[in-house]
Amino acid sequence: MWDFETDPEYQRDLDWVDAFVREEVEPLQYVLPHALDRTHPLWQALVPPLQQQVRERGLWATHLGPELGGPGHGQVKLALLNEILGRSPIAPLVFGCQAPDSGNAEILAHYGTEEHKARYLRPLLDGQMFSCFSMTEPQGGSDPKEFTCAAELDGDEWVINGEKWFSSNAKYADLIIAMVVTDPENPPYQRQSMLLVPADAPGLTIIRNVGHGFTREPGQGTHAYLRYDNVRVPAGNVLGGRGNAFVVAQTRLGGGRIHHAMRTVGMARHALELMLERAVSRRTQGELLSRKQLVQEMVADSWIDLEQFRLLVLRTAWKIDRYHDYKRVRGDISAVKAAMPGVLNRIASRALQVHGSLGITEEMPFMEMIANALHLGLADGPTEVHKVTLARTLLSQAKPAPGLFPTTHIPAQREAARAKYAEVIARHGGE
Repeated sequence: MWDFETDPEYQRDLDWVDAFVREEVEPLQYVLPHALDRTHPLWQALVPPLQQQVRERGLWATHLGPELGGPGHGQVKLALLNEILGRSPIAPLVFGCQAPDSGNAEILAHYGTEEHKARYLRPLLDGQMFSCFSMTEPQGGSDPKEFTCAAELDGDEWVINGEKWFSSNAKYADLIIAMVVTDPENPPYQRQSMLLVPADAPGLTIIRNVGHGFTREPGQGTHAYLRYDNVRVPAGNVLGGRGNAFVVAQTRLGGGRIHHAMRTVGMARHALELMLERAVSRRTQGELLSRKQLVQEMVADSWIDLEQFRLLVLRTAWKIDRYHDYKRVRGDISAVKAAMPGVLNRIASRALQVHGSLGITEEMPFMEMIANALHLGLADGPTEVHKVTLARTLLSQAKPAPGLFPTTHIPAQREAARAKYAEVIARHGGE
C-alpha cells in the first residue's frame, strides 16, 4: 500500500516540533558560542531544559529502538522529524540525534561489550557525553590501502601511532572511535580494526582544528587533525573484532548517510523559504522580484529539486524500515548521497542570487549552506564513489540483450511481436 499522509497523532508531534524549533531552538544559535560546548554556562542554562521538554514529549533519540531507550519510530518517521531539525544546526542536539553521536551509538549498540555499553553507550544516549569518529587520514581518503595509522598489541594493550584528519568534534568529545591498521598482512578491507579511545588518553593531541566555509576564525572549526603518539588502550577496546573495521563502518555509515540526507531536506527547505520571502518583499525596476520570470524559474526549479530529493529520501527510509538491511538498500543510499550535495548547492545558490549582496554576507546562511553542500559531497564517501556503487548495483541486476547486436533492440522486438501475433495479422490483412 502506498500512502503519502502522516498519521494524525504523529503529525501533531511534527507540528509541535516545527513550532518548538522555530521559537525555542533556532534562537540559540545567536547566543551559544558553540552547540557542543557543554562546559559553557549559557549551554548549561539553556540546552538541558529544552532537551527535557523533548524527552517529556517522547521524541528524544527517536532513531533508537525501545531496547536502547528510544521509541523505535523507524526511518520514515525519523525522516519527517529530521526535515524539521535540519533547519537549525542545534536542533539535532536538542533532540538527541546529532551526528556523529547517533552513528557512534549505533555501532556501540551492535558491537560493544556490556562494559563498553555501560561506560560509553548509556552516557552517549543520555546526552551526557559527546563522541568523535576518527577515520580519514591526511594521505588516505577512500582507499584503505593508503591508511597508515596503526596499532600494535603490547601485552594487554593496543599502542596506536599515526595521524588522522577531519576527525569530527574531537575538541568536544569524551570518546573517539578510531579506525586503525592492526593486521597489515590481511587483504586491504580486512586490515583495519575499530578501537575505542578515550579523548583524554595520553599521547593523543590535536595538531589543529579546521572548519569549512568562510565565517569562522582559523582554528575555531570542529574537525580535528589528530596525532596518535604511543596512545595506549586496553586490548578489549576493539569493536566488532580484529580486521572488521569496514564491516563496522558500513553499519554506522549507512544510517549516517541517510540521516544527513534527511537533515539536508530541512536545510534546503529553509533556503527555499528565505528565497520566497525575499521574492515577495524586494522591489526592483518598479515591481517585486516575484514578478520577474527568471526569479520565478529559480523558485520553480528549487521546489522541483527539493521535492524530488525528498521523495527519494523517504522511499529509501521506507526500504530500510521494510528490510532492516542496510546492505540490501546500499544502492538507494548511494543514490541519495550522490544527489544530496547538488540539491543543496543549487537551491542555496539560487536563494543567494535572489538576495543579492546580502546573500553572500554572514547575515544570511547561504554561504555556509554552499560550503556544507561541498562538505556533504566528501563526507562519508565522496560523490564519485557513491555513483560507482549505484551504477554497479544497477548493472549487476541487468540482463544482456538477446542476439549478436544488442544495441539493435527494436528490430528484435519487432520480429518477436510479429511472430507472436502472426495469425491475427494474417486474418486481418496485416503485413
